[in-house]
Amino acid sequence: MPPPFIAFDPIYAHPLPEGHRFPMLKYELIPAQLLHEGTIPESALFAPHPIPENSILRTHDADYWQRMKALQLSPREMRAIGFPLSAPLVEREIRILQGTLDCARISETTGVALNVAGGTHHAFADKGEGFCLLNDFAVAANELLFRNPKERILICDLDVHQGNGTAALLSGNKSVFTFSMHGAHNYPFHKEKSTLDIGLPDGISGKEYLQILRENLPKIIDTFRPTRLFYLSGVDVLSTDKFGKMGLTREECAARDRFVLETARCHSLPVAVAMGGGYSPEIKDIVEAHCNTFRIAVDVFGL
Repeated sequence: MPPPFIAFDPIYAHPLPEGHRFPMLKYELIPAQLLHEGTIPESALFAPHPIPENSILRTHDADYWQRMKALQLSPREMRAIGFPLSAPLVEREIRILQGTLDCARISETTGVALNVAGGTHHAFADKGEGFCLLNDFAVAANELLFRNPKERILICDLDVHQGNGTAALLSGNKSVFTFSMHGAHNYPFHKEKSTLDIGLPDGISGKEYLQILRENLPKIIDTFRPTRLFYLSGVDVLSTDKFGKMGLTREECAARDRFVLETARCHSLPVAVAMGGGYSPEIKDIVEAHCNTFRIAVDVFGL
């Protein structure tokens, strides 16, 4: 039996105003659905511990972190983030960071490990935005490189929004390749420079989207030769999403996940997956699309 390979969010239910509760529901519903249908046993789940402070400070500015921890971020800073600041929110964020780092390590044994939360790609060194306070992929990448400078890390960000914080935090790091396929005219409206950015037009079909992905991901792997993959599998690419402006069906979103995971397995790349965004009006559309990522991972890696 494989070790636990799914980090679940133990603090999804921290107190939030009514308008913020809906997007948090998925963190409870995804593992519940996977358990209910028998895709995973309960032994597959683990609750990550808070990440040590020194791991945060390899990526984020000390002043920003200390003010966050002391609940002293300004109202203006928190408006950019989109959540009201609270101790449970900070606690949740640092557990998300550890969950993604744990998934990277676990995937060395299982081939893949998944964080039910994560994908906080809009967080910069000294500020957060877009529901992201701290950047889990950047923190995990820097921690892995600190421990083993020979690592070569590919970040494949397929959330509909560009991973602007990740791009900025890892800019110039030759051991990390940041690849972002995103809506060209979507948030954030000022884009940072990833190693490779592909800005997509509004209304792009799933067929066109998948063709672009299939043309680019294998070439990146062949030229960069990564030792591992981080995959941000946002489901805000769905045609049902309120903010996505793309035309993928749920089946095409699943085909995207299968292609990424099968490509990684073919190249013997351990994969750490984070869920990222999803804002369809019906919670069932969000949960089902995210659950497909887990189902496909279990199938592709034989877990």
